[in-house]
Amino acid sequence: MTLIKSISGIRGTIGGPTGDTLNPLDIVKFTTAYATLMKRRATGEGRKKIVVGRDARISGDMVRNVVCGTLMGMGLDVVDIDLATTPTTELAVRWTGALGGIIITASHNPRQWNALKLLNSEGEFLTKDDGNEVLSIAEKEDFDYADVDSLGLYTRDDSFNQRHIESVLDLKLADVDAIRDAKFKVCVDAINSVGGIILPDLLKALGVEYTILNSTANGDFAHNPEPLEKNLQGIMDEMRSGKYNLGIVVDPDVDRLAFICENGEMFGEEYTLVSVADYVLQHTPGNTVSNLSSTRALRDVTERHGGTYTAAAVGEVNVTTKMKEVGAVIGGEGNGGVIYPESHYGRDALVGIALFLSSLAHKKCTASELRATFPNYFIAKNRIDLTPSTDIDAILEKVKEMYASEKITDIDGVKIDFPDKWVHLRKSNTEPIIRVYSEAATMEEADALGKKLMQVVYDMQ
Repeated sequence: MTLIKSISGIRGTIGGPTGDTLNPLDIVKFTTAYATLMKRRATGEGRKKIVVGRDARISGDMVRNVVCGTLMGMGLDVVDIDLATTPTTELAVRWTGALGGIIITASHNPRQWNALKLLNSEGEFLTKDDGNEVLSIAEKEDFDYADVDSLGLYTRDDSFNQRHIESVLDLKLADVDAIRDAKFKVCVDAINSVGGIILPDLLKALGVEYTILNSTANGDFAHNPEPLEKNLQGIMDEMRSGKYNLGIVVDPDVDRLAFICENGEMFGEEYTLVSVADYVLQHTPGNTVSNLSSTRALRDVTERHGGTYTAAAVGEVNVTTKMKEVGAVIGGEGNGGVIYPESHYGRDALVGIALFLSSLAHKKCTASELRATFPNYFIAKNRIDLTPSTDIDAILEKVKEMYASEKITDIDGVKIDFPDKWVHLRKSNTEPIIRVYSEAATMEEADALGKKLMQVVYDMQ
């Protein structure tokens, strides 16, 4: 079964039986449930609209057509921005005054996957309570479609990519003049999706010379789309040619961002947020937030600048909620997700690129030299595939008992903090697996710690 229903939306592989995979019937069902909630929450008179955007996945046209038709059948107007990044769609919701938005993307998942990500009127992901309400409405099929005189209207609007770029250029800490003066040359892996459409225009506007790999936005990904080192040998080899100052890698919906140094070595996906936060905190002292599975380096950098670091449960909505609570000036996730409230409360690779290049330009150093200024930690990322009989809650409770003498955080799975390392076990929201992340002073030590806990779990199954 590859249909995953969660508070953040619905995700699955394309094709197959109803209820087991992502197919038109289930797309209609969950789109209708979401539309029902949005209409219940609507205030004021007049027509109500929903923004729909998608990445370049092969199934995107099919899913988009089903989603748009369903929303119109619910009496909601559709603003279809078509091929657009996740952050572009989030911003479009705010700019159009829409009730909400649906992003058609399975983010880093392989080509056979797709998903519906659901947004509120602020262009932010639904809260846990609202997500659960959507699931409840879908389960009950508590639907009421519009009559023929009340059907929604359809509008296509391709203007939001440019508006997004302009909003990035307008950020106070995006120093466009300094970037232009630096005359950067970059290589980009756009992984055959919407990054290949918007990033050339962003880089042109920043005065950056660029080469785009995998630029055709056809959804036929040239490699596994998750921006991890094991998947990026093509651009890493290209960077070793010595022709570029920086390598830039995004995922299919352009909310995750990874950098490659001028020598072809990974900057480290975890250090995307760390480096951007360091630049922001130099100019805007304050607090930061990341999720429990992110590197300690953000805490160290934050405290170096006199701020306070806070950890949140994994998931963008949990991070943004905590950021608002503590007044964070920058935050995000260790998977390369930069959330900068001066722009909006959503992960945004375009914002990350502009701020990172501004930092490089100001410091007049190479990417590898910048990386060397941060505390050096290594994170091992492992996984345990779940079986239908796995009792994950019982397993996590047992792990807590075994390590009760250590600092335990259980707001999202179980994280065990040792003085010089940590390990975090949690059930994925997007795949039928337990994620096991561990961090230490060396990769060998981090991996050994993760494998040790994995063996504990295997012994319990």
